[in-house]
Amino acid sequence: MRRLHLAIALGVSLVWFCQPSSAATPTDQINSQIAAKWKADSVTPAGRCSDETFVRRIYLDLAGRVPSNDERNTFLANPSEQRREELVDALLHSENYAQHFADLFDAILMGRAQERVYEQRARHGWRGYLESAFRDNRPWADVAREVLLARPDDPDSDGAVWFLYERKENYQAIAEAVAPAFFGIRIECAQCHDHMMADEIEQAHYWGLVAFFNRSKNQKTDNGLRMSESAVGGFSEFANLEGSSTPNYLTFFDSRTVHEKRPKAGESQEDSESLYSPADVSGDPREPLFSRRTKFVTQILEGHPLVPRAMVNRVWAILMGRGIVHPHDEIDSMHDPSHPKLLDWLADDFATHQFDVRRLVRSIVLSDAYQLDSRRPSEAISPDTFTWYIERPLTAEQLARSIQQTLRGSFDNNADVVKGLRQQIVDVLPDGVEVPVADALYFSNNAGLDQFIRDSFRDGSPISQIAAESEPQQQASRLIETLLGRQPTSEELDAIVGYLDQRRERAEEAIAQVAWSLITSAEFRFNH
Repeated sequence: MRRLHLAIALGVSLVWFCQPSSAATPTDQINSQIAAKWKADSVTPAGRCSDETFVRRIYLDLAGRVPSNDERNTFLANPSEQRREELVDALLHSENYAQHFADLFDAILMGRAQERVYEQRARHGWRGYLESAFRDNRPWADVAREVLLARPDDPDSDGAVWFLYERKENYQAIAEAVAPAFFGIRIECAQCHDHMMADEIEQAHYWGLVAFFNRSKNQKTDNGLRMSESAVGGFSEFANLEGSSTPNYLTFFDSRTVHEKRPKAGESQEDSESLYSPADVSGDPREPLFSRRTKFVTQILEGHPLVPRAMVNRVWAILMGRGIVHPHDEIDSMHDPSHPKLLDWLADDFATHQFDVRRLVRSIVLSDAYQLDSRRPSEAISPDTFTWYIERPLTAEQLARSIQQTLRGSFDNNADVVKGLRQQIVDVLPDGVEVPVADALYFSNNAGLDQFIRDSFRDGSPISQIAAESEPQQQASRLIETLLGRQPTSEELDAIVGYLDQRRERAEEAIAQVAWSLITSAEFRFNH
């Protein structure tokens, strides 16, 4: 029954050229289908968020940082009724957008790592590849193809090789990364048996995916890092818990089996030049005439219904706090979509429009649901109704950029505050909004953050300009406006003014302490 259920759920997306209705934009579809669910569930959504809230939210989600005072005030002073749409379009074409989405997808596709690994990713072009992909709005299907084929045909795509290369010929690690990254499913539980809960995911899919990559080798060439591939070998069998053995055929979930001649038992394979074609680029590894990676890309990846579906669901989760399928990388029969028709429609529309990530992002952030207030209407209402904007903790990079933006007015990706936060805050798409105890302790007892704030008092920086104000009243007001992006309440103003007024003889130290308390507050550390 679970297999039938998933097949039905994927039915609308079985071909990428299925044409969604041209009568509605993606934003229209989101609005109508989300509203229909509200009506069916008899729930009332939160109200529309204020412009003050929206400008902070959209900068965090599209630029990866809070806006400066000038950016916020320019937006708030814009008399246009389309000012939100205008700001979205400007941010989607900004360098900050490319950098922020590169941050997100580095963590999603590669995982968190030690600082030396981040340095390797930058040095070998992976980071630059991601930035250029989002800057140029490269079709997601092309990105997936370049990353998994790992045969760059121009210098701009050299960095794509690193996705496979970093995993150091650990073929199970490669398979366990490929499945959630590009298909939105997790296959780890199918290593020793068919998935116990989502039985449409079979053990054969796990070992079949491993087999597509198990002839690949890391290779250093004069052109840079490459993934070579043998034309022979890679045949084995896998055993289930009952002890039965099965050949590792080239197959994957919801796909055809790629047929390859297998040697008979005891028969050896001879590697020879005749099994390869010359490399397209001089100095690159030769390519097998029968390349398993090529077969995977052309016969499994291209046209697979989960590829657009997984990306739509992931981007939705990034922007809306949870996926239409939640968790975002478990699109299986155990996790029903909250809005199945909407997910089908958006996946088809995404594929039909050349896997246009920028268009998808724009459609979501201009929807009514995205622009709701973050105050939950009722504890009885489930978050999968999207009746309020689901607040969530900032990622390490969002937090680091925002701290630097508000204190110094500029951003340094190599600053110690970035490195420290990246090691501490590992989640990009957390399942909930709870902050781990370790994170709370980090902010309450972090000498590095305290020193960073103190070192930010330099000529022309935002915090030095605040310190230059002559009266605590102005200092307090500007601290709240700069760090929290709003006007202070009378209670906040009284408390901060009183604190600063008592410490006029050491004003810079007092301002640093207030800044620390605001930065470590939930209001600063969450998008809401």
